[in-house]
Amino acid sequence: MKKVVVIGGGTGNFVVLQGLKRYPLDLTAIVSMADDGGSTGVLRDELGVLPPGDVRQCLVALSHSSHLMRSLMNYRFENGGLGGHSFGNLLLSALEKVTGSFERAVEEAGKILYIRGKVIPVTMHQTRLRMVLNNQQILEGEREIYLSQEIDKGYQKIYLEPYPKVNQHVIDSIATADLLVVGPGGLYTSLIPNLLVEGVGDAICNAKARKVFVVNLMNRKGQTSYFKTHDYLKELIRFLGKDPFDHILINVQRPAKDLMDVYAKEGDLVENDLAEKRLISAELLGDLHLEPKQDLMKRSLIRHDSKKLAQELMKIVDRL
Repeated sequence: MKKVVVIGGGTGNFVVLQGLKRYPLDLTAIVSMADDGGSTGVLRDELGVLPPGDVRQCLVALSHSSHLMRSLMNYRFENGGLGGHSFGNLLLSALEKVTGSFERAVEEAGKILYIRGKVIPVTMHQTRLRMVLNNQQILEGEREIYLSQEIDKGYQKIYLEPYPKVNQHVIDSIATADLLVVGPGGLYTSLIPNLLVEGVGDAICNAKARKVFVVNLMNRKGQTSYFKTHDYLKELIRFLGKDPFDHILINVQRPAKDLMDVYAKEGDLVENDLAEKRLISAELLGDLHLEPKQDLMKRSLIRHDSKKLAQELMKIVDRL
């Protein structure tokens, strides 16, 4: 059974894992611990726990439990003192308190959800993401970075504080992988935070596994405005130290104009500017159903199709 390791965070990890879990693979998700927005941020600040949000998404993606259980993990309270919190975030935080270990909490939640595979936090230490812009403004935390409209004007540095030690299981998983999948995901909020943890970049570059970078569908305005494939690759190389990728997977399908018009305020479609043998071009968009415009942004309909994405990745696996 081939071992596939997916590196990222947020919705990107969810989509890749949800597609790949349909195949006979040994799956591992390595998850960023820089999240500090929404429910996760409140739980971090009030309870002193590690961020559960991205981990929860990966657990649900790998779950083979009932639809009800998966829906329960993602259920978000709307009112009262729990307003804004998802049940899964609360469960993981409570398990961390009961077991005294976030790693143990993830393992126990995995048993409850009957996951096939592993979810590994990139670090077991509290850390916060920081970015210093060229105008000397300091963005404190993933949430401020995510909301910033100034990053594409230039930044001096991005770093984690305090500098965290890597979870050794991460290094071991990367070293023994047959395929490493980096992305898709927020460049500065999901992908790079993993590479800022001690030893992760070197482990990726030195791994014997085939390595594939899945390029985002959309740019985020103010952060990666008008980025093309090469721009994403250049930023990753900046933190990896070299270009380790054997394959670059990019979408060539264009959304309907009506949908793109709605997304115009958020960002633009990532265009490809590479012509290399390692480039894999495919139609990777999920089914797009035009709905009332006020719903489109909320539903984030421009997204990778998990089945199509998995099919392309499995073509690589089958050649290993």
